[in-house]
This record gives sequence, structure tokens and C-alpha cells, in this order.
Amino acid sequence: MKKKISVVIPTYNEEGNVKPLAEAIVTVMETELPQYRYEILFIDNHSKDRTRMYLRELCAKNKNIKAIFNARNFGQLRSPVYGLKQATGDCVVRMCADFQDPVDMIVKFVREWEKGSKIVIGIKKASKENRMMYWIRGCYYKLIRKITDIDHIEQFTGFGLYDKAFVDVVRDLHDPMPYLRGIIAELGFDYTAIPYEQQKRKAGKSKNNFYSLYDYAMIGITSYSKVVLRMATFLGFIVGGISVVAGIVYFILKLLYWDRFTAGMAPLLIGMFFLGAMQLFFIGLLGEYVLSINTRVLDRPLVVEEERLNFEEKEDSEK
Repeated sequence: MKKKISVVIPTYNEEGNVKPLAEAIVTVMETELPQYRYEILFIDNHSKDRTRMYLRELCAKNKNIKAIFNARNFGQLRSPVYGLKQATGDCVVRMCADFQDPVDMIVKFVREWEKGSKIVIGIKKASKENRMMYWIRGCYYKLIRKITDIDHIEQFTGFGLYDKAFVDVVRDLHDPMPYLRGIIAELGFDYTAIPYEQQKRKAGKSKNNFYSLYDYAMIGITSYSKVVLRMATFLGFIVGGISVVAGIVYFILKLLYWDRFTAGMAPLLIGMFFLGAMQLFFIGLLGEYVLSINTRVLDRPLVVEEERLNFEEKEDSEK
């Protein structure tokens, strides 16, 4: 019996990309990987444009194309992982809908999987996106790798192939805010990395903004780092020690030069504002950890489905 490859693609307002992307993947699967069965699973995060209409058309024409429509937008963390859990293939390829992840990489991933690799990931060696954004992402990858307890993968966006054995591990997780990059680094098998150049978005505009990227970054930090919280303790000791020393020096100088030593209010105000800023900074970070804990304690579902297409079809093995 032929093995099956699943391709999972999260979408949100990708009306200009879903049709050409589906056609490109079908061409690759039928011409370069004909020895495998395949399914293409689009999971739509409540698009407001014609994305859903086009997905319905694709599903009607090709029963190997499936779609899940979410009841609302559940974010870029939860929806892709939920789609991963719904895939039925012997391996799952996770990619974006905007053509920034090259379709021809699927073949390279599968060839490494055939050699025995359980996880095959794409690592960006270069990018045609905005240079500033690429640099900022690189700084974040380096930062989170240094402050976390696990070996985070730099320039890895989640684009890659995952064996069913790893997908089963993900299915058993009950994390309402799953950080896939961290899960792979912490719980995944040894992986094979393939470098690639990230392409420009083919159509439409990126849905990422400062808030969504910040939210994504903080989830990665709060899920896997203790360093940031402990910095508050260490800085408290350091600043407290400096304050004691400064107080003693000030007292001695005042005794020695009673009439001439006038420090004024400037040092007091500077110290007060500095300590206030440090307190607000770490209270904010503490709030991020509390928010992360609260979300996980509530244990709400990853997504709520509104509709799914072509899932009623039985697998060949059941016929």
C-alpha cells in the first residue's frame, strides 16, 4: 500500500495564493512523487475575503484537497498545530500559503525522510523579505537560544516535514498555546536541516504586525525561559548593593565636606526614575508569565471548527 503525504497549510485572507499554491503542490505530488498518496489540508482562520470560496472550489474538483474552516481567527500559533493534528498522512509537511516557502522543497524533504529522518526542516539561509525584518528575526532567534534551556533552531519558521511518530507526540499534547519551534527543539527527534532562500510573498499582504509578532515572541520566551524572571532577582541584589555603597559614600563625603558638598536633587530623581522603570519592566514581564499560565490553566480548545470539507471520504485502507 502506498504511503501518504499530508501537506498542511494555514490560511487567512489568501485569496490570491490558494489556487496557484494548490495547483503547484498537486503538480509536484503527481509528477515527482507519484509513488505516494497525498492530501492537501487547508485550515482557514476565518478569512474575510474570497479564500473560503476558492477553497470550496478546490475541494469540489479534487477530493485529495481538504479544508477546515475555523469559527473565528484563533491566531497563527493554534491553527497550524490543530491542522497538524488533523492530518492523516505517514508524514506531514507544514508550509505557509504565501509562496515564501518554496514548493519544490517538498521533494527534498521527502528524500531525506526516505533515508530515515523523522523531522526534516527548512532553515532560511537568506530571505527576499524586508531586510530589517530579517535582521530583527535573526536577533530574536539568537536571544531566545541564549536565554532558554533548550536548543532553539535559528532561522526556522516551522516549514518542514514531520513523521507520523512526531505528529502523534504533538497530538498527545494539551497545550492551548503551542509553540511549535520550541516543541520540536524540546520533544522532537533529531532533525535534518535543509537550507533555502525565503521568497517574496506572491500575492496579498502579510497579516503580521508588531502586536502579533510581539505576542509570538513573548510566548516563546515565557514558555521556555527562566532567565528573564531571575534577572529581576539578580538586578534587585545588584541595584540594592549599589544603593548601599552610594549611600555610604554620600554620607562620608557629607561629613568631610559639610559646607561644600551639595549633591542636590538630581541623583535622587535619576535613581527614582531608574528604579521605577526597572520595576515597571519586570512587572510587565511578570504579567506576561501570568497571562501564559492563565491561558494554559483555562485549557480551552485550540480552535473551534465551523465546517470541514472532504473529510467524509474514507481512506483507501478502509475500502
